[in-house]
Amino acid sequence: MILDLVAILLIAAGLVFFLGAAVGLVRFPDFYTRMHAAGKGDTLSSLLVVLGFALHELRHFDGSADVVVFLKLLAICAFIMLTSPTSTHALMDAGYEDGIEPVLGEDGENALTETRNRRLKD
Repeated sequence: MILDLVAILLIAAGLVFFLGAAVGLVRFPDFYTRMHAAGKGDTLSSLLVVLGFALHELRHFDGSADVVVFLKLLAICAFIMLTSPTSTHALMDAGYEDGIEPVLGEDGENALTETRNRRLKD
């Protein structure tokens, strides 16, 4: 019962982070900030969802077949932790090499830095 509750919470948290990544893709102003939202949100949310599935699988623990599925899910988590940040970095590097510039403000300063500076003044 407790494992089911923890699994549900992990999966729900993963879905919330997926939603946050989707909102970041729509709302952020330039390629780099959108890639940041996609990379972080994708990695964390995928890990949370897969860990929730792994805990759900442990609920039925009655033999070696369940352990194999659990270990496969943990291997998927390790694969995601290695490949998702690497692919995000490769895409950002390709964007930089192609000359994609970050969004700049009126005075040539990055728009995100301007927003942060305005908040600090208030």
